[in-house]
Amino acid sequence: MAVFVITDAAVTINGVDLSGKVRKATLKVSADDQDSTAMGATWQSVLGGLKKGSLALEFNQDFAAAQVDATLWAAFGLVTTCTIKATSGANSTTNPQFSGPMLLKDYSPIDGSVGDMGTSSADLMIAGAMTRLTS
Repeated sequence: MAVFVITDAAVTINGVDLSGKVRKATLKVSADDQDSTAMGATWQSVLGGLKKGSLALEFNQDFAAAQVDATLWAAFGLVTTCTIKATSGANSTTNPQFSGPMLLKDYSPIDGSVGDMGTSSADLMIAGAMTRLTS
């Protein structure tokens, strides 16, 4: 897969496939920077430290059983397994799946103004080692 338009992202939370309700997904990972500069250096030197990340999701809200609200409400405040990939196709080098434990720390069950689509959002924090699966 080369450059593409995202139209088919795959997202599961606690084993529940919520892909058909996802409006937007942003997976962000980073590493702390640790200063390793020593005497005599004229430039700062840094090493990568602990890794961290987050997953921000926006949904078309659905209050039915085993849908958005039921899944997120049950996971709120807990560490659960989440997966995300760019398309629903098989895991591959061009469609890696990112998977791992995440803490659902923020959930907005209702969001919208009069006449708007009923939406919701969730912010998850990576809570342990993530994997990048290509097969």
